Amino acid sequence: MNKKKKTFAVYFLIVLIVFQSISGLFGGVGLLIDPNGSYLKMPLFFLRNTPFKDYLIPALVLFFILGVYPTFIAVGLIFNLKIKWTNIINIYKDQHWVWTYSLYLGIILSLWIDFQVMFIGYWHFIQTIYALLGIAILIIALLPNVKNYYKLTD
Repeated sequence: MNKKKKTFAVYFLIVLIVFQSISGLFGGVGLLIDPNGSYLKMPLFFLRNTPFKDYLIPALVLFFILGVYPTFIAVGLIFNLKIKWTNIINIYKDQHWVWTYSLYLGIILSLWIDFQVMFIGYWHFIQTIYALLGIAILIIALLPNVKNYYKLTD
C-alpha cells in the first residue's frame, strides 16, 4: 500500500473525513460548553420527543463519535498508520483498517442524521448536507481505486 500513489479520490475521501472531524469537534464542544444549546442557537424544544432533557449526551456522541473518531481516521488515512489493535473490529481483514473505519463513519453519520430526523424532525438544510456527506464518504470509499489503494494483499 505504501508504494501506491494516492489518487484524487483518496485525497477527496481525506477531505470529506477531515471536514466531518472539524464539524463534529466544533459542534460537540459547542454543545458541551452549553448543553442548553444557546451557544449554537439550538433550542431545547428540539429535544421534546427524545429521551434527553438537554444536549449533553448528544454532545458527547457528536464530539467523540463524529469528531474524535473521524480525526483518528483522517490521521490514519493521511499517514497510512499501522495500528495493530484497530484490526479487532476491522471486518475486512484484507483492507487497511482506515478504509474499513471510513465505511463505518459513513454508516454512523447516516444513522446519526436518520435518528435526528426521526426524533426531532427535519428542521434545517444542514441535516441534508450531513446525510449527503455520510453517503459521499461511503461512495468514495467504495470506489475501486480507493479500495485498491488501501488493500493489504494482492
